[in-house]
Amino acid sequence: MDLIIRNARLRDLEELRDIAIEGDKISEIAERIQVTGTKEIDAQGKLVTPAFIDPHIHLDKTMIVDVVRPNVSGTLREAIEIIWEKKARYTIEDIVTRAGQTICLAATNGTTRMRTHVDVDTIGKLMPLQGVVEARRLYQDIMDLQIVAFPQEGIVQDPGTEELMWRAMEQGADIVGGMPANEKSPADSKKHVDIVFSIAKAFNADIDMHVDETDDPFYRTLEIVADKTMEMGWEGRVTAGHTCALAAYDDHYAQYVIDKVKAAGIHMITNPATNLMLQGRLDKQPKRRGITRVKELLEAGVNVSFGQDCVKDTFYPFGQADMLEVALITAHAAHMSLPGEIETVFDMMTYNAAKVLRLDDYGLEPGKRADLVVLDCTSAKDAIRLRPDRLYVIKEGRVIATNKTQRQLNRV
Repeated sequence: MDLIIRNARLRDLEELRDIAIEGDKISEIAERIQVTGTKEIDAQGKLVTPAFIDPHIHLDKTMIVDVVRPNVSGTLREAIEIIWEKKARYTIEDIVTRAGQTICLAATNGTTRMRTHVDVDTIGKLMPLQGVVEARRLYQDIMDLQIVAFPQEGIVQDPGTEELMWRAMEQGADIVGGMPANEKSPADSKKHVDIVFSIAKAFNADIDMHVDETDDPFYRTLEIVADKTMEMGWEGRVTAGHTCALAAYDDHYAQYVIDKVKAAGIHMITNPATNLMLQGRLDKQPKRRGITRVKELLEAGVNVSFGQDCVKDTFYPFGQADMLEVALITAHAAHMSLPGEIETVFDMMTYNAAKVLRLDDYGLEPGKRADLVVLDCTSAKDAIRLRPDRLYVIKEGRVIATNKTQRQLNRV
């Protein structure tokens, strides 16, 4: 065996296990593996899980907060407007440098796969895409990237973007993005959705849209997306991110839409770190929480995950590409503190996220790709509570990162 992890604690087992890796695949999991590995790791009873997945991030925008003017209102609208100024001056080298910093952070923190949105519009044209495609090439040894062509400025209201979206899919984007609420009328929002699906059909591609990222209950494009998904037969191939307005709907309409989301097989992604910061910001008390109806969606059987979304940009000045940090924020924001709920939060950045990315080689069983993380704790609850060292991060059977914090308490 190329690598054996000894004495690993798995989430669903009381007894420790050995995990054997041959090449880039898990070959065996047993109480004791008799053969010797070329390399061996003694997990010493620490938790071993599949590596983390970030299904929603914007690598073209990360790490720019210190080189642009401040977002003085703290709103989504001003954050987008500030990006205009930076985006017009993007270079491939700049994007690669910033994206690379975030990729390295994420890999060190236990993430080996990401889905990143990149802006496609008439301001930056295809420069954000070209930069992230180059970053994907340069960092492919530590991170797998799916790239979404994301028309943040709209499609109908930004003439020329539709053509750029088609070109983006030809030049390296994997998934068709959208932001239908960012149009001037409901009719234009519907046309936006129609364009996204027409491009996806032409390229036989999945879809991942930013949907109703607003507190306004009169934004209702999630229902349009669900209807179009079923009309086009794209069930299981569509993801809706943010969907903050879903939390603002009255309960009757919200359940009606959730039922459609379930029927359409739409994957849902909440981004609580960013949306807790942006949404409800101008409210008087009580302030809206800014995240979608996570519990109701889960109870309906909808696949729900969460993403980092932003790292040091005009939308969110914090973030360190650490999915355990986002898990802790999600648990607070969605009131998920019961034992089973905590386990579900952990699933949201592992198995649920793998469903979003439609990965068939993900998991902790023989035959699956050997992307694993050894955590300096013994349970999912403590992983989220403590955000401990990722002692070993393994991608395709190779140790790509090690972490060990040294702490010393001096008492008189």
